[in-house]
Amino acid sequence: MLRRADHDRVDGRLLRSTDLSGIGRADTDGHLLRMSTNALRDHLAARGDVSVARLRSTVARLSGNEFTGRRVGTAGGLASGEWLAGQLRTAGANVSVDHFEVAAVLELSETPVLEWSGHRGMRVLVHRRDFAEHLRSASLPTVQTGLLGAMDDQDWNGRWIVAATPQQRVLQRAWAEGAVGLLVPRGVDEAGWMPKMIAGPGAASVPILSVRTDLHLEMAASSSRGDRASGSVPLQTVAATGTNICGLYTKSRPGAVSVLLTAHRDGVGDDLDQRLPAAADNASGVAVMMEAARLLALALPDGVGLAVALLDAEEVGAWGSAHHAPQVSAGTYVINVDGAAQLREAVAVEAGGPAEPLLSALDQAGRQVGVPLRAGPMPSDNRRYAAAGLPAIGIGMGMPGYQTPAETPDRVEPATLLAATRLIVATVQLLAAAA
Repeated sequence: MLRRADHDRVDGRLLRSTDLSGIGRADTDGHLLRMSTNALRDHLAARGDVSVARLRSTVARLSGNEFTGRRVGTAGGLASGEWLAGQLRTAGANVSVDHFEVAAVLELSETPVLEWSGHRGMRVLVHRRDFAEHLRSASLPTVQTGLLGAMDDQDWNGRWIVAATPQQRVLQRAWAEGAVGLLVPRGVDEAGWMPKMIAGPGAASVPILSVRTDLHLEMAASSSRGDRASGSVPLQTVAATGTNICGLYTKSRPGAVSVLLTAHRDGVGDDLDQRLPAAADNASGVAVMMEAARLLALALPDGVGLAVALLDAEEVGAWGSAHHAPQVSAGTYVINVDGAAQLREAVAVEAGGPAEPLLSALDQAGRQVGVPLRAGPMPSDNRRYAAAGLPAIGIGMGMPGYQTPAETPDRVEPATLLAATRLIVATVQLLAAAA
């Protein structure tokens, strides 16, 4: 899923927050009634032949070492696309492979370094735990050492400046006075990781490292004591070729319903020294859409159109869906899943374009299969399709530790994979029946 500083929507709407359905109906205090994971799995499994084993196997395979985190343009990303194309063909889809160019992907050529020496001795900080590359950083391929400096110091030359933010005026002064770079604060997720991001607003003129907030405060307090920092930011911007994997199961007859199931297949890619498996974001969504398509292809009435698009380069700005959306026939209903790992209270839903019939079917499906729905921003590929004028919804079911090494297959709940698949299948069946 795209990490963004805000949740602006492109022609997007949210499902009404009061539209809670099935097992998630609110009690008199407004709290969601929750079914246990095992009870939910049994409840949904009784309704059809969803293969939990196949779902789990797909997540595990896509998260495996051979695909190296599935970053766009990498050997692992290409190999995962080839494997997915084979899986779609085996399921009976007519597969097409669509390449497109991606202008800017952030890539580390080496693991960044940050060491801090002073009154407390030498401290070697840990990448993605204590610090990380900032998306606006200029490249600093070799380690450079300098005194820690404060914002109000008269002389910034040769110093690592402990700054609150990389504002333009701060960057300009750092460049003009020859600062080594900036150290700015950044928070961590609930497990203590700094999630990896590979798309940014463009490089600044000086190196920038993000430092865990508590350590940043310590550095600020130590900047007057003669402490030193040594750091590198071997960050570069590269071009890449993205690859969408599209599977057509059935063409729609004129005037009939046509449905496109989408999920992005890429991740942010492994680091040089640690794995980022991308199990939740978005191997889980890919597994759900492939399984849902397999079931629907066997059950939909003749004349209903069904296709799948497994999209690349979502993590660098949803380039795959931007490339694909103009190719989709007007009126096609688009359902996008980005994350199907942990259901918790309810499914997050965002709608865009003329999506009222799609929302109605989704709400009814939620009641039918016992999955609660709630309003929630989904900044993913669904917005590209909505911006193209298509009725589109984005669905998400939790992504623990996403874009970190903690995003492993064992954290993707089988019950959530099952719930997501049942929800998609029921929604499409209801759309077809209402046409």
